[in-house]
Amino acid sequence: MGNVIVVTSGKGGVGKTTSTAAIGASLAETGKRVCVVDFDVGLRNLDLVLGAERRVVYDFINVAQGDAKLSQALIRDKRVETLFLLAASQTRDKDALTDEGVERVIGELRQSFDYVVCDSPAGIERGALLAMRFADTAVVVCNPEVSSVRDSDRIIGLLDSRTRRAEGGSRIDKHLLLTRFDPNRSARGEMLSVADVLEILSIPLVGIIPESEEILRASNLGAPITMNAGASPAAKAYRDAARRLAGEPVPLAMPNEKKPFFSRLFGRRAA
Repeated sequence: MGNVIVVTSGKGGVGKTTSTAAIGASLAETGKRVCVVDFDVGLRNLDLVLGAERRVVYDFINVAQGDAKLSQALIRDKRVETLFLLAASQTRDKDALTDEGVERVIGELRQSFDYVVCDSPAGIERGALLAMRFADTAVVVCNPEVSSVRDSDRIIGLLDSRTRRAEGGSRIDKHLLLTRFDPNRSARGEMLSVADVLEILSIPLVGIIPESEEILRASNLGAPITMNAGASPAAKAYRDAARRLAGEPVPLAMPNEKKPFFSRLFGRRAA
C-alpha cells in the first residue's frame, strides 16, 4: 500500500505546486513509483511545472466520475519512468469532486504506487479539505512571514480534525517545509527566523528551501528544479527533504540565527 502525502498550506503562492513536483520527482529518481495528483480543479498548474500540459487527455474528475479509467488518465514523465501525473480539470469546478469519488481514486493509486503526492489548492475550502482527507502524511509549506505562518497554523488544526485518520482516532504525520528562506534577511529581521516559525507551528521540520531564481526558471521550462538545476542549493534541499520523508536520517543544517523574534518579544525560549 502506497503512502499518500498531501502538500498543503493555508496561503497561496508559497510554493506548493513547485514543492509537489520537486518532492515527487526526487522520490521517483530513487526508483520508487510515484504519482503526483493535482487537486486544484479549475486552476491546474502541476502539468505546467512538469512540462506535460499538452499531454492531458483525461483528468482527475473524469476518473472520479467514472468517465475514464485511471490508466487512461495517468501521464508518465518522459524523463523519469517511475513518475506519473494525474492532472486536474481546467473546465470544471471543485464541486465536481465527491468524497466517494476521491476515496476510490486514491484507493486505486495506493495499490499501484509507492507514493501518491497530492498538490492541494490553497485555503480551507472543499478542494483543500478533499486533498488532505485521505492522506497519511502532510507537508505543510510555509514562507517565513507572519500571514503564511498564521494560515499554516489553521491548516494544522484541520489536519488534526478533518482527515479520515483524525476521525478514526489517530493522527496524520505532519512535517514543515519552509520555503523562500533567506538567512541574510532573517538575520536583519526582515523575515521570521526558522526558530520563530518552529516555535509557532510546533511540527517537525523536513526541509528549508532557500530563495532561488532557479526555481522560477525551472517552472517556466516545465521541469522540477531537481531535474533542471540539480546542482543548485534549492534542488539539493528538495532532494534531502524527500529523503527525510522516505525515512532516511539525513542531517538538516540549521542557519545561524539570533534569538527568535517571538522569544525576544515574549521572553520565551524557542522550541
